[in-house]
Amino acid sequence: MFQLFGSLKQFLKPSSCTTDNKIFRLHYKATVLILVGCSLMVTARQYFGDPIDCISRDDIPPNLLDTYCWIHTTFSIENAWKKRVGEEVPYPGVDKTTPNEKRIYHAYYQWVCFVLFFQALLFYVPRYLWKAIEGGRMKNLILGLDYPICSEDVKANNRALLVEYLYKNLNQHNMMFRFYVVTELLNFLNVILQMILMDRFLGGEFTNYGWDVLSFSEWDWSVRYDPMIKVFPRLTKCTFHRYGSSGDVQKHDAMCILPINIINEKIYIFLWFWFYFLAIVTFIALVYRAITIFVPRVRYLATQSRCLTNRDALHSVCNQCQIGDWFVIDLLSKNLDPLNFKDLILDFYRRMEGKGANGL
Repeated sequence: MFQLFGSLKQFLKPSSCTTDNKIFRLHYKATVLILVGCSLMVTARQYFGDPIDCISRDDIPPNLLDTYCWIHTTFSIENAWKKRVGEEVPYPGVDKTTPNEKRIYHAYYQWVCFVLFFQALLFYVPRYLWKAIEGGRMKNLILGLDYPICSEDVKANNRALLVEYLYKNLNQHNMMFRFYVVTELLNFLNVILQMILMDRFLGGEFTNYGWDVLSFSEWDWSVRYDPMIKVFPRLTKCTFHRYGSSGDVQKHDAMCILPINIINEKIYIFLWFWFYFLAIVTFIALVYRAITIFVPRVRYLATQSRCLTNRDALHSVCNQCQIGDWFVIDLLSKNLDPLNFKDLILDFYRRMEGKGANGL
């Protein structure tokens, strides 16, 4: 298990430079880690057994039947969901073949590992775009001021360079901020589209899947209306055709056990709750972003809450800066040592007031 998931530890490493917020990191770190881990789990046959085992009383080789049914999908009979288990049918959705029966085919289990990995890639796209746009600017602006232990001469020199950059590029960061807001919107749209994608992937059963599962306080495998059994059946049917000894086409009905669905149902019930949680907090983050755009005072309060700087100086700086400049200053507050950031704001305030970095 350590070898299987050991490669994912890189997602847990903290970044040396912060260029976004915690909600953004839930998308490209936590969610990507979850989806890639689930994709690896589905492919781990050595821990969860073969994905399919088919039963037939005919002389068809078991391995051949398993391979055929895995490739050509299995199915459930819709009318069999309403029959009593153990009396009329052996399992929900499994019954004898009748003319004009309505079948529900299950082909998703072949693609679960690929779909999960593809979803992980989609969650990383906004992060990739933001990194390309940001271009390592924030990492270059830190100038070693993220460490509290540093000689006074070095700190004063680096602060002066950073103050000069902020002053010379005043009102030049609005486009950078707009791109960041666009990537935040992409995060929200991605979650919604992914939920729609999973709903179609599971035959329209994902949207209400979590609510249906929550309606069952105690689950029993024989309960025919259990949503997990209906979406991820453990036992299905498969029809195999071949030529008989006389040259006629013979039909062989087989029942197939799908142990992989025990894992799939747990994965998707967790993803249901996770995606709804992610959509809600991302929407709240967008509301917060809108407030910071239209209510300037919120920008000051947001930055002031995480630093020790002089409130009057910070308030004056925020009032004189446009939103793009505030965005850069807010990112600096997340990366710089609090004392260094306090001195930076004081120096920048004096520079904007025309007093110079030393207050002269």
